[in-house]
Amino acid sequence: MLLPALAVIGGLILLVWSAERFVEGAAATSARLGLSPLLIGMLVIGFGTSAPELTVSALAAGQGNPGLALGNAFGSNIANIGLILGLVAVISPLAVHSSVIRRELPVLGVATVASALMIVGGVINRWEGVLLLLALLVFMVVSIVQSRRGSAVPADALEADTETELAAHPMTLRKGLVLTAVGLALLVVSSRVLVWGAVAIAQGFGVSDLIIGLTVVAVGTSLPELASSLSALRRREHDLVLGNVVGSNLFNTLGVVGLAAVIAPIDAGVEVLQRDWVIMAAMTVLMAIFALGWRGRPGRINRVEGAVLVAMFIAYTGYMISLVAQGGG
Repeated sequence: MLLPALAVIGGLILLVWSAERFVEGAAATSARLGLSPLLIGMLVIGFGTSAPELTVSALAAGQGNPGLALGNAFGSNIANIGLILGLVAVISPLAVHSSVIRRELPVLGVATVASALMIVGGVINRWEGVLLLLALLVFMVVSIVQSRRGSAVPADALEADTETELAAHPMTLRKGLVLTAVGLALLVVSSRVLVWGAVAIAQGFGVSDLIIGLTVVAVGTSLPELASSLSALRRREHDLVLGNVVGSNLFNTLGVVGLAAVIAPIDAGVEVLQRDWVIMAAMTVLMAIFALGWRGRPGRINRVEGAVLVAMFIAYTGYMISLVAQGGG
């Protein structure tokens, strides 16, 4: 059991480091190629921080562990909202100004509901995986078209935050390409090590790979979002913090689950819908309510609301750890 544990720890460390390099390189490369800061904030940074979930889930599904892939996606969404967004809001309340994020939140809500409809049947099959990937593609194309037509608000807060972030990591096109390639290669290597260790631990404790995916792997693959969010918080880029979480969760729900299902159909027991999806959906709804505001209240996530999200994450994680200790799930 020692070797698998070391593999998970070492894999996570390398995964976090390589993910940060990949996002930095991809963002800088996109800027050098003329992509607008708004699109970089929406797609490259927001979705790029989900690269660990994508590589881990794809490898897990390809190796016959699709439960680990589903657990990784849903567990990462829960960690992104509860651990990352909640913790950041406790440290410093987040004001939400971006109209782009306000448009993305309903899309995330629809994607969350769609994932539940697919789970109801007990299996997310390949055709459903294709539908999820197509939905993601449509969203990306529409976002690009809207940005090029100037339909997005020119002075959107997310765009301003992204420009600040890019200015903090200036690099040439060549360096950006090299960093992107190196980061991607190490993502694959670290994901292989992590998946092997996680599966071995699951087998050793007699629990399902779904449980391990929802706990250890999910939190580990969410660490890049935590690092980028804390970095953005130091620069008071509040909209980039929320943009990272919303973009990452949208990509996890559509892209990560979709790709894993295309590689291998995912068995989803009733506990996934009644336990994991319910907590993910509840936290998504709360995040949207806090961020969008209501009855004239401006969109912001204050310390109390952040603490509520953190408490939900701690309670859920504590329950999942108890399942591991009992050898259940």
